[in-house]
Amino acid sequence: MNQPQAVPQTDRVDHFFSFPGARNDRWRGLHVAARDWSRGSGSAATVKGLFEGLVAYEGFFAYPGRQLLATLRQRIDSGQAAGAAGLAQRISEAIVTRSYKSDAGDWQSVETLAETPPDLNTPTLARGQGHRPYFEMLVVAPGAARRGESVIEQIRRLRRGEDAFIYEPVPVGSFEEAICAAILNPALAAVTIYEGFDHESAADLPVLRDFLASAGLDAASIAGDDLPLSLADALKRVRPELDIYLLSDRHVERIAGDVRAANIRRVLYAVEELLELHLCVLEGVADRYRTPFFDNLKAYARRPISTFHALPIARGKSVFKSDWIRDMGEFYGLNIFLAESSATTGGLDSLLEPTGNIKLAQEMAARAFGADHVFFVTNGTSTSNKMVHQALVAPGDIVLLDRNCHKSHHYGLVLAGGQPLYIDAFPMTEYSMYGAVPLSSIKKALLDLKAEGRLDRAKMVDLTNCTFDGHIYNTRRVMEECLAIKPDLIFLWDEAWFGFARWSPFLRPRTAMGAAEAIEKWMKDPASVQAYETQQKELGKNPSAAKLLETRLIPDPSQIRLRVYQTNSTHKSMSALRQGSMLLVRDVDFGQVEAQFHEAVFTHASTSPNQQLIASLDIARRQMELEGYGLVANAIEIALDIRKEVNAHPVISKYFRVLSASEMIPDEYRQTGFIDFLEPGTDWEDQVRSMHEDEFCLDPTRMTLVCGTAGFDGTQFKKLMADDYDIQFNKTSRNSVLLQSNINNTRSDVANLIRVLLEISRKIEADLAKGGENGHAAFAARIKSLMQDVPDLPNFSHFHDAFRWDAGKTTPEGDMRSAFYSAYYADGCEYLPLNSPEVDQRLKSGPEMISANFVIPYPPGFPIMVPGQVISPETIDFMRKLDVKEIHGFERAKGLKLIRPDHAKNHIRK
Repeated sequence: MNQPQAVPQTDRVDHFFSFPGARNDRWRGLHVAARDWSRGSGSAATVKGLFEGLVAYEGFFAYPGRQLLATLRQRIDSGQAAGAAGLAQRISEAIVTRSYKSDAGDWQSVETLAETPPDLNTPTLARGQGHRPYFEMLVVAPGAARRGESVIEQIRRLRRGEDAFIYEPVPVGSFEEAICAAILNPALAAVTIYEGFDHESAADLPVLRDFLASAGLDAASIAGDDLPLSLADALKRVRPELDIYLLSDRHVERIAGDVRAANIRRVLYAVEELLELHLCVLEGVADRYRTPFFDNLKAYARRPISTFHALPIARGKSVFKSDWIRDMGEFYGLNIFLAESSATTGGLDSLLEPTGNIKLAQEMAARAFGADHVFFVTNGTSTSNKMVHQALVAPGDIVLLDRNCHKSHHYGLVLAGGQPLYIDAFPMTEYSMYGAVPLSSIKKALLDLKAEGRLDRAKMVDLTNCTFDGHIYNTRRVMEECLAIKPDLIFLWDEAWFGFARWSPFLRPRTAMGAAEAIEKWMKDPASVQAYETQQKELGKNPSAAKLLETRLIPDPSQIRLRVYQTNSTHKSMSALRQGSMLLVRDVDFGQVEAQFHEAVFTHASTSPNQQLIASLDIARRQMELEGYGLVANAIEIALDIRKEVNAHPVISKYFRVLSASEMIPDEYRQTGFIDFLEPGTDWEDQVRSMHEDEFCLDPTRMTLVCGTAGFDGTQFKKLMADDYDIQFNKTSRNSVLLQSNINNTRSDVANLIRVLLEISRKIEADLAKGGENGHAAFAARIKSLMQDVPDLPNFSHFHDAFRWDAGKTTPEGDMRSAFYSAYYADGCEYLPLNSPEVDQRLKSGPEMISANFVIPYPPGFPIMVPGQVISPETIDFMRKLDVKEIHGFERAKGLKLIRPDHAKNHIRK
């Protein structure tokens, strides 16, 4: 691999956070420079400089390959400007369009192409053949720089026409280059490791070396160790989906039996036939490519089946023979009807009690997402959350709950009879939103329960990760410190918006499953026992609550019962149809609750689940296992691009801005001092350290765009963008809207967004110019109203004593279920208009006003009142200042629905 003498600091090989589009940009830049040179308006020196910077990266990709790069270098060095420009253009276009995956001609120079017809054994398929998915295999071997072409040629000769896939090798010669390739090249699906490779690269990789040192994978840390097994471990940390193969000329039987070889799919004797390796590689990819339910559903749709069950739309006859609804069939196509059935036999399976292809599909999803079990859910993550509550929470159990979580958690506790102990997140009053719940608040709640002798009642900690607005917990630290107080706590992490994070090495450790895996590994390390015992000696026998609060607690690894549940709205971040959800389980005691868990599934899951939804969950898993890494990297890059273009634009930035991490997360929760992804001087190492150490991080794909400074409230701006510009946003706040990049977005989407924001900004400036002083004053007043005159966010007050019949003296839990059903009795309820004087009188003199139901304004989208809650002056003030139209649980004509105080007293239990 050719390496430049020096790579600019802003374009280092190991600066990983904008690699998908950056590679395309480098090639386009080279093409433009070469074209200018050929036209006489550019210089050879410029082209040479760009080429040298570019080839530092290209050794980590199969295309364009060493021969094409050598040809391009020769044309540049010999002054063939036109030839260099033509070849640079062809390579650039092939990379951008990805045509090299299916066009053999892209791999040949113009001269070779003219002399030799396309070879069916070339790296990709010849034109006219059926499509075969393409991937690349990393080959880590000694002397790869000089032996690379030989390795490539050997592997190409193994191809056969009947192979289901086609792949190209990417040879590298060192541990460090292998890590770089795994991070930079999203097309990799397999890795083959030969023994004898070097540890260090010839290139300058300071950031990567710092990262390897912090992970204990630098040369000093692994000196004398087994380098191939260490590399396999490091690669699995970065890309757990990769299949890894080891070719050794040592005692392969002994290596295969080494516990450290668990990350290796197959150990092969290096001197044996390479065909075995080739077949293993294809089999490994085929194992991930297989979609048991979707494959079976396609086969079912091709069969001539007569249906005598209660689903008339199955097979589509009632649609396509109709004069009146045929247009629906023409719109959706025939297959969606051929694949419909209410049967669970004849090759199909039951979602409620799967024994066949759905069961297998769920097992493959569990493997992919790092869980022990996965359940497919076809009516949304709201149902997934309720299933967990019903299965694990018994009446009277206490659940520590973020008051601002999705309503499904609150309703789940009503159904299960669990008592919520609400904990408030840190407020972001300026933007009318909440952040996440500080760990100190969670620990205090547990310690308060312990002080009252009620810790045994605490069953679960239930948190949203990441939050709607992008706040990510330090999930491992939260679970470890909570388990240090109560070692059998159950954790439910609602990761509805965060399912994609499994496929990012930077975000994965902050997912529930990623953290659970790390804790399990830590528990098996003898050093964990020593760390725990050392801390216990430092704390003493009876440490005070204050001491425990200020200490980063270490749990007893011998006492931990690790019980972690994660719910994913698969449709929110992966290629699943709407309402497609997965429930992930990593629970050491799942065997004890499995029966009741299945009862919860029976309770909440439809007996007529949609086949297409199940199939889309199967497909979403396949896609993420095979290309999720690159898709997520692109989504992150899209988000960083939006941040940069909005905040740096000379016109747009006057009226709009994307909030930085420092604006979204208070200083005390960013211990590393991380400011923002695009802060000058910030690099990959800073971001990784923040993800590892800070209490809260910001999901880069979630962007809070402030629109109040442009005179728009969130709802108004969201409507404007949807109605006038066909641009759809996510949620809104009083003065902002939430943008979310995902695996579906392209740079064209970014360009369209920037164009529209610029058009709106220019219109604002034109209106201000026409409006004179009065117009400027009105605009300033509007901004002040949106950005400064914002209502304080109300915290949860407390449950009325009538619904705290068995609560602690100082702990705030309550019996929300009883309050919820008390409101079913009309004679026990009353209504008060929000602005009536009686409301103010009762706030001042009593009796207390007790909410009869959930009141959820959109925005902010969380319950500001729950059944049984005493309504506080702060809540009334907030309600009166709200200017949103959508408030669930509140009828403006009637007013606040309250439980009558005398009725509430009848429910006080003795």
